[in-house]
Amino acid sequence: MRPSDAKLIALLRANAREPTASLARKLGLARSTVQERIARLEREGTIKGYTVKLSEERTSLKALVMISTDPKQADRVAAELKKMTEVRSLSAVSGASDLIAHVEAESPARLDAALDRIGKAHGVARTISSIILSEKFAR
Repeated sequence: MRPSDAKLIALLRANAREPTASLARKLGLARSTVQERIARLEREGTIKGYTVKLSEERTSLKALVMISTDPKQADRVAAELKKMTEVRSLSAVSGASDLIAHVEAESPARLDAALDRIGKAHGVARTISSIILSEKFAR
């Protein structure tokens, strides 16, 4: 990846709706060049999509759940958790846990129910949950 592509991605992470002309000025490139690079990054799969960030008043409750699985059950656990709409992402990690799930729910009761379902999923040996109180920054 070119250094200018990395800068372009950083700008899009900060504001994916920023006009192409503004991005071009910040990067010192022609607007058409920036449009072509965005299209190429999308075609290559580097940029997979765009998202909406809600204001803090509208965000749901969030938790990180460290999950230890029974040996050789991580794939089965991942498939089961993928069906849960509250599980926004799931990552395989090294260390004391096998997986980390990012969970979101609209209310404490729904978050509690989602955490219970994760703990009861076939192949889950143990979970440790941390409720996110505030986000200090995001990129």
